[in-house]
Amino acid sequence: MNAALLDKPRIRQSFAAASATYDQAAALQRHSANDLMREAENEAIRGCVLDLGCGTGNLAELLLAADHQPDSVIALDVAATMLEAARCKLNRKDGAQPALHYVCADAERLPFVAHSLDGVYSNLALQWCERLESVLADLKRVLKPGSPLLFATFGPRTLQELKSAWSEVDELPHVNAFHGEQELMRFLRAAGFSACRIRQTLHTPRYASVIELMRELKRIGAHNVHLDRPKTLTGKARMQAMYRAYERHRSEGTIPATFEILNVSARA
Repeated sequence: MNAALLDKPRIRQSFAAASATYDQAAALQRHSANDLMREAENEAIRGCVLDLGCGTGNLAELLLAADHQPDSVIALDVAATMLEAARCKLNRKDGAQPALHYVCADAERLPFVAHSLDGVYSNLALQWCERLESVLADLKRVLKPGSPLLFATFGPRTLQELKSAWSEVDELPHVNAFHGEQELMRFLRAAGFSACRIRQTLHTPRYASVIELMRELKRIGAHNVHLDRPKTLTGKARMQAMYRAYERHRSEGTIPATFEILNVSARA
């Protein structure tokens, strides 16, 4: 993703505002967390691990309940309200569990010393980084040699229907762009990771209307976050034109929205 096109303060604000509604709308994120966790358990979870971009704690909750539990889990998020939502959820859990720590920080400024983590796991968070290649290099720094990195991120086919509909209205970047498999593999290798693998899955939930889709994106904080977005509110006529263009995808009473998820695994 082009670093010059992302508005990091707006990302933080967007996810902070979504903390109260995130869990009700984030079915895809929960599905992705479960999928990622199956791979994580195959990679032997142990020691001190990081949930990077923890949101409301869905992945951290799974890490805490793993068959082979880590000694401790660090839940890190850039939005303090998301972190507080995770704290409320995870602190309700009963029984013995690994130590749990909360850190409010930016994934692009990790507050950890070199070779201090036994694993890093991240579910649909790294796509919001300005310079993913630099983040991966820093993750290589903080991971112990041979430790696993597993993350799920959106691929370039995500919201292709919405992107296509907007392209018929204007040339502005209404939909965020995401890295593809070749770029991700190049970043991983440049950072020094080995045993790199990427697995792609497509999810196509259906919605009663474009408005319903847009409301769900807002509830999970997934707004457009480009710096060169329009400085004024998108005009009603342009929105209606986009709706009409999207309606061409309607079948059997609903419209689709494609989400491409890339599950990435590597060793430090």
